[in-house]
Amino acid sequence: MIKIVMGVSNKLDQLHLEAQGNRWLHYFAIFNRVALAAGFITSAMVKIMGHRFASGLSANHPMGHYLEALHHTGYYYTFIGIVQVTAAILLLIPRTVILGALIYFPVILNICILSFAVRFEGSILTTPLMVLADLFLICWKYDKIKYILPINHSTIARNRSGEKKLDNRFPGKFFLAVFATVMVLVLAIRFGFDVMPRNSLKDCTAQFKGTNRTKAGAKFCDCIHIQGQPLDKSLAEYEKAPDNSTPAR
Repeated sequence: MIKIVMGVSNKLDQLHLEAQGNRWLHYFAIFNRVALAAGFITSAMVKIMGHRFASGLSANHPMGHYLEALHHTGYYYTFIGIVQVTAAILLLIPRTVILGALIYFPVILNICILSFAVRFEGSILTTPLMVLADLFLICWKYDKIKYILPINHSTIARNRSGEKKLDNRFPGKFFLAVFATVMVLVLAIRFGFDVMPRNSLKDCTAQFKGTNRTKAGAKFCDCIHIQGQPLDKSLAEYEKAPDNSTPAR
């Protein structure tokens, strides 16, 4: 068992060392740091300044209910903004990247799960990508956090002779995997939900055009955007509603 654990540890160290030696992956890490920081700074400043996030979203929307309640939590709302901007700044500083990534992760994971729970199209694609980008940064700094893992660790020699010599070979398989992951997420979100509340009543009803569920869809959208009913209840009403006699044109 110990030999297996040590073998895994050695393999992880070797993979990390190879990744750290590639110039393109260094660029990718920098891109992730900047993109993640920009994503949080924008939303954080809205909270710190006391404005409602996504102010254009109706309060009757499931996400609107959440954001409206969150906006009225006083200094807790401001605190979330401060945590976000702190994580963003730490990501931009090379020496504190891992601390920023670790603070960032539970916040963005929470937002990601929330986006899927209420089917909010404004962040249902971006947040899982941000979760994956942050996980990449955590793995990128594996050598800094591996000692908290309950396994024995190997000691692979690293280049400490000043300037690092980076490999210029393009990691095609890695970036192909990144592209494939993005495409899988896009397709899963596009075809994974039969019904979406959308951001407005007009957009909500538009998704049912050309189907035999226009009346049921209109009832669902009214339940969400006019009555302000919970998503689960609105979906239940939609499922119980009968089909049209013929598809609408």
